Amino acid sequence: MTRKFFGTDGIRGLTNKMPMTAEMALKIGQAAGAHFLRGEHRHRVVIGKDTRLSGYMMETALIAGFTSVGMDVVMVGPVPTPAVAMLTHSMRADLGVMISASHNKFVDNGIKLFGPEGYKLSDEDERAIEARLEQAPKLVPAEAIGRSKKIEDARGRYIHAAKLTFPPALTLAGLKVVIDCANGAAYQVAPSALWELGAEVKAIGVSPNGININDECGSTDTGLLKRTVVETGADIGLALDGDADRLIVVDETGEEVDGDQLMALIASSWNRRGALKGGGIVRGDLQGLEDRDHSKVDGKGNTKSHKKHDDDVIGLGRLGQPAHGARHDRHPHSPGHLSAAGGGGQAERWVVLDPHRRRGGHAGRLHRVRVTRWPAR
Repeated sequence: MTRKFFGTDGIRGLTNKMPMTAEMALKIGQAAGAHFLRGEHRHRVVIGKDTRLSGYMMETALIAGFTSVGMDVVMVGPVPTPAVAMLTHSMRADLGVMISASHNKFVDNGIKLFGPEGYKLSDEDERAIEARLEQAPKLVPAEAIGRSKKIEDARGRYIHAAKLTFPPALTLAGLKVVIDCANGAAYQVAPSALWELGAEVKAIGVSPNGININDECGSTDTGLLKRTVVETGADIGLALDGDADRLIVVDETGEEVDGDQLMALIASSWNRRGALKGGGIVRGDLQGLEDRDHSKVDGKGNTKSHKKHDDDVIGLGRLGQPAHGARHDRHPHSPGHLSAAGGGGQAERWVVLDPHRRRGGHAGRLHRVRVTRWPAR
């Protein structure tokens, strides 16, 4: 059955136009909250957002929806999408919500939902929520209305979890890193995490004002990053998108590193540590709403393409098969379920920086990672 509102990555659209209105956000909160009211315990939802202006409006409407059906709300403020997935799981919440339109401009917004384990919702859950949107909500009695609270240490919790994915015996001391946070959700956590690990950090795209997210910065426009890397003599440059689940890497000359080489580097690193499940990781090329071309990159850097639905990439990970993903631009992308397992979007940055730091030299070495591409079938 075709979904009416949910796309490949939640619900997204132009703010104050259907389906991204405050009224619709309230209804989504009521429908999703009611769907995840399971058992007699006090139910909880974690809500994060990026830095776009409409986030305040959407957050308030969602809180009204969730609390009206009896679910407590924990607000974590501007944090990366992987942080919401991780916090949902670690806080034993029943549901997680990220308010973001990812790499889109500030005029758009979106609502991404995660289940209690930090995984993206199944098609069945999304269809069930859409069915509830067509029905009148079941409001709880006054004494059962949910409560909302904000936790101030959410960013610190995520930084700690992300650092746990970095080898404990290593530091980034001696490495000069430029990080472009796209004036988005990672504008505080990404520079802090890199600095705490010892890197010399030059942070750009860290002055959000509500309307400058993904504006001539971040993974959608790497011109500023490339110039800054060259001008400051940095060893490597990293660019994120608005909700920090996408990564682009440039070397010391300002040249972008091919995404397949990064995927091969990730696969090789995991393979050496015995962490490469199923013999490879999966890259997806976006070709439409329902059909995608995916590639499996094995521990030797070989890439083989095949057709697979985007949600199947997450399904494979839950079954212990190849679990990492990449977008159509061939740059690594972190599904929420990886975050729940520990660090999410930070994990690729560690894999890129770890061998680079140990071997010395510049990021140009990443271009020499061998990748053998096989044709799609």
